[in-house]
Amino acid sequence: MKRILLGIVICFIGLAHAQTPPPSVDAPGTHAGASESTVRVLNREIFSVRSSLSGISAADRARRAVTRIKEQLEQPGPNKVTLVPDSIGILVQIDGETSFAVTPGDVDLSHDETLQSRANAAKAALEIAINESRESRNVHFLLIAALKVALATLVVLVLIRLALLTRRKLLAAMLSATQRHSERLQLGGVKLVRHERVAMAVRMGLNTVYRVFLFILVYNWLSFVLSCFPYTRIWGETLHTFLISLLASMGLAILHAVPGLVTAGVIFLLAKWVSNLLHGFFERVQIGQIQLTWLDADVVAPTRRIAKTLVWLFALAMAYPYLPGSDTEAFKGLSVLAGLMISLGASNLVGQAASGLILTYGRVYRKGEYVRIADSEGTVTEVGMFATRIRTGLGEELTIANSKIMEHTTTNYSRVVKGGGFVLDTKVTIGYDTPWRQVEALLIEAAKRTEGVVTDPKPLVFQTALSDWYPEYRLVCQAIPAEPRPRALILSALHANIQDIFSEYGVQIMSPQYFEDPAEPKIVKPDNWYAAPAVRPEKP
Repeated sequence: MKRILLGIVICFIGLAHAQTPPPSVDAPGTHAGASESTVRVLNREIFSVRSSLSGISAADRARRAVTRIKEQLEQPGPNKVTLVPDSIGILVQIDGETSFAVTPGDVDLSHDETLQSRANAAKAALEIAINESRESRNVHFLLIAALKVALATLVVLVLIRLALLTRRKLLAAMLSATQRHSERLQLGGVKLVRHERVAMAVRMGLNTVYRVFLFILVYNWLSFVLSCFPYTRIWGETLHTFLISLLASMGLAILHAVPGLVTAGVIFLLAKWVSNLLHGFFERVQIGQIQLTWLDADVVAPTRRIAKTLVWLFALAMAYPYLPGSDTEAFKGLSVLAGLMISLGASNLVGQAASGLILTYGRVYRKGEYVRIADSEGTVTEVGMFATRIRTGLGEELTIANSKIMEHTTTNYSRVVKGGGFVLDTKVTIGYDTPWRQVEALLIEAAKRTEGVVTDPKPLVFQTALSDWYPEYRLVCQAIPAEPRPRALILSALHANIQDIFSEYGVQIMSPQYFEDPAEPKIVKPDNWYAAPAVRPEKP
């Protein structure tokens, strides 16, 4: 309310300053181009000079017309406007004295004007300006205009106050009604509608209506106030006609846009129907109701997203010409901006998407499998178009760009196992003086003691290297748990059991280094080949 009053006061101050100077004529201004100048009186356009005459430019002609009209209005007399035909065109005179001339070069042929119609329009505008000039010098008229403005302002303030009170009462009544009715809308003891959301929608709708009413009220008040004074009357008329023309143009635009919107709506409805068909088809493929050799359940989700995206892109391309304003410069500029943005980020974006497609359709890994990518390993939680998420054994979630995954070797610990789970492997180096059969038996026994390690398939031990001072043993086994945390725990438990069982049998887990020849060769005698817990095979 205070802001509205402040705006009204500022408008009054501006009007007071506008009426303070004596009646004057505006300087000509260039509108259509360098060769066109406009004659204005009290801000009202009288005539546009478009051509030179006898070596006098259009700007000089307009300037001289302004000066002559100003002098003529200051002289006593009836200020009667007449048109007199002449060899150069038609002369516009005030009380028998020429103010300016309308020549054939001033006629706007693009609007089907004639010399006579151009002169008649200039005469009508000049008569209005002369009448406004008289009013601007009439104190009685200005006092009546000020009284009208004061009365209109009082009416507007009263209407604003009434609108404010009405809004408050309506809001209270509507909020109370929504609370009562929202509590009744229940199904099985569960509220179907939240009172807070309904109240917010009611408040926003009522406030919008209130603000629109205030805008229309103040807009019409300002148009009326400006129309009361001669110097600003043209501004008030412009405001009034602008609002009417704006509403008319909006209405016509909406009417013209309806057929195109209907066509675009039909296209989008068809796209929605096709999208729903594809969704149902891929859903049946995913649950196994439809068997396809070229499409399995692992790639159904990304294939469905790609197919639906293509359908909607095709629908958008088909509906674009029917959208309102699609042929305007604004839409063209938007298309250029979108194309520029896509071209700038296309290389990285397309590369990421291509990597995602390769990983997905190449079946490098699936959701739930345990993988190692570069220096990171964990359970795959999401395979996206642009990135893959894995959860490590420590509970961390890593997001790795698909393009980076393509640059490194990916180890899948779940692909070769039977059923769910993953592969565990670890290695130890023991000296040559320890029987290798004993080491293998100890490692297998440690795997059997570890909770979560399965016995089928059996744990295996491989001698992967015969180094200078020790052989390298690698234990490979399969664990059942598919969660990321248990794998780290199982591997830790396996290492603990290896240490325990080696200690039980007195075998040191160490890698000897060579300094000098020992007193006895570091070999295993045949009698110790099957040291416990190794078992000598039975002779056939």
